[in-house]
Amino acid sequence: MKSNVPTIFSIKKTEKEKLLNWYYLLFLGRTLDERAPNYLKQAIGWSYHAPAAGHDGIQLAIGQVFRKNKDHLFPYYRDLQTCVAAGLTAEEIIYNGISKDADVAGGGRHMSNHFAKPSWNIHNVSSCTGNHTLHATGLGRALKAYGENDAVVISSQGESSVSEGYVYEAINGASNEELPVVFVFQDNGYGISVPKEDQTANRKVAKNFEGFKNLRIIYCNGKDVFDSMNAMTEAVEWAKKEQKPVLVHANCVRIGSHSNSDRHELYRDENELNYVREYDPLPKFRRLLLRYDRATEADLKEIEDKVAAVVKDAHKKGLAAPHPTPESVHDFVIPEPYPASKYPDGTHNHDGEKVKLIQALNETLKAEFRHNPDTYIWGQDIANKDKGGIFNVSKGMQQEFGKKRVFNAPIAEDFIMGTANGMSRYKKDMRIVVEGAEFADYFWPAMEQFVETTHEYWRTKGQFSPNITVRLASGGYIGGGLYHSQSIEGALTTFPGVRVVYPSFADDAAGLLRTAIRSEGLTVFMEPKALYNAPKAATPVPDDFEVPFGKARIRREGSDLTMITYGNTTHFCIEAAEELAKEGIADVEVIDLRSLLPLDKETVLASIKKTSRAMIVHEDKVFGGFGGEVAAVISELGFEYLDAPIKRVGSTFTPVGFNRTLEAAILPSTEKVLAAAKELLKY
Repeated sequence: MKSNVPTIFSIKKTEKEKLLNWYYLLFLGRTLDERAPNYLKQAIGWSYHAPAAGHDGIQLAIGQVFRKNKDHLFPYYRDLQTCVAAGLTAEEIIYNGISKDADVAGGGRHMSNHFAKPSWNIHNVSSCTGNHTLHATGLGRALKAYGENDAVVISSQGESSVSEGYVYEAINGASNEELPVVFVFQDNGYGISVPKEDQTANRKVAKNFEGFKNLRIIYCNGKDVFDSMNAMTEAVEWAKKEQKPVLVHANCVRIGSHSNSDRHELYRDENELNYVREYDPLPKFRRLLLRYDRATEADLKEIEDKVAAVVKDAHKKGLAAPHPTPESVHDFVIPEPYPASKYPDGTHNHDGEKVKLIQALNETLKAEFRHNPDTYIWGQDIANKDKGGIFNVSKGMQQEFGKKRVFNAPIAEDFIMGTANGMSRYKKDMRIVVEGAEFADYFWPAMEQFVETTHEYWRTKGQFSPNITVRLASGGYIGGGLYHSQSIEGALTTFPGVRVVYPSFADDAAGLLRTAIRSEGLTVFMEPKALYNAPKAATPVPDDFEVPFGKARIRREGSDLTMITYGNTTHFCIEAAEELAKEGIADVEVIDLRSLLPLDKETVLASIKKTSRAMIVHEDKVFGGFGGEVAAVISELGFEYLDAPIKRVGSTFTPVGFNRTLEAAILPSTEKVLAAAKELLKY
């Protein structure tokens, strides 16, 4: 299907120099593509290789219209030719393929054949196929926010990955917000072995999007260099001029198997294989150059010899290049946080009026938005007239900072998280705050993008840090039941590359939020919603208060038992400790962790060394809860200090019920903490 766009490039009209350069790029890409499997056969590397052959036309066009350090490009795992056409050298391709430390995508940390060069705005894309469409939409939002009218974002993927729901979320968002993003579907008819008809009813998957407002769709022959160049040139120019998204659907063929672990002869017959080989774009382009006297056989032979020499030299350099060192695995897990040096231990002696936790959050958000004009916030119900979030934490922010910085998001948690990842790529000074979900238990649809974001810094070898604070209203005690009362921090703390904090009082909420927003990297900020307006959580809050990550706070000193807690249960522990003292039973020390990841092991161990007894209390389920990690730390590093087994108190291993009687039976309480403490003290 030929595109219906202006013809700028053709075999007759395009300058000879450009045609010969295209042939050089195409022949270089194909030579590297065909050489890749040999590295695996020789046990050198490139253990994952998805051939680009058959996609040559559209991939040349994508790479050629991309302008480094101006536009942004999100290639997918089959885009070797795209990246060569965009300017990556043969050495850079081979360094990536055999996972050397010199790999500009990320130093061999990511799967081979995932080419990138973040320093040029060729972004490092994960193996979660198609999920970079959300990042592209987020970056398109940034271009629009900062008035960059002469730049576009290009997102490339195979047609089968369009089946993923987040692709629809991304294109819907770009359409709704009118963003300059060009989405390219490279359609070769297969998702590994799954034929297109098993993916979608429309023969051309782009037709699924024809009802989207503000979206232009261009169909082109991805096997044809000229049609692809014309289509991509028109797409980019239209997106810049109209400041709206474009979808380019490029019909391709897949000449080889899906990858080196796939055997396509198991599901493709010889007739089909002969057909796709006949439509190979590279020989076709070579024949056109000769047929129309745009190049001589000697011209092309000179280019082919040059490519052979370039690849041979790159191969030698690739083999000689060092591998990453074993010690480097701990580098770039998460950026260094904001130092929070004004209050190094995260405590203060401020004696002002008490402020409720919700007010502390609201005032801190506003203060940080004044402090850094490159700070943004969005989420569901975040800003509509006088409403500011489901719990009004962001109340008044849109009125003060405007709709460009404070705005609603669709009811699509993955979209909220994914566009935060994308928008944060625009500039290092930018800080993104999102309400990841209206209630923490609704965050699960965003876990795909959450996981992606946790390893961005490591995967890119420190070249990209998603500077995002994810706010989540967590926990129960509100009669909310399922999806409104559960605790999820036990799952979130299993991922490297993220910080997780969980305050119990207004001052810590303000201090931790300030540190989170000012820090580079990803932070999950858990908010105990039952304490938003609770008088017991209200405290004086210094205007400049900040709390360092990884610093617990001793809420009550004691000598007979250590209670380790956070969030809602901090108050139960304090109440139980006071009751034990009142009854003359024990003097209990209460440690409010505040920061779960990183964990303040030193304060916990120092307390246990003093008291010889440890009880871990949290709202989440005992089995699988975060307390298990705390218990493991104590067992490994503080076992010799213990005079009794470690006691754990938390929810029952059930969902949280809606009926108040059920909720009370499931969640911890002061009475349950007190009973457990008495039992432990008797040991």
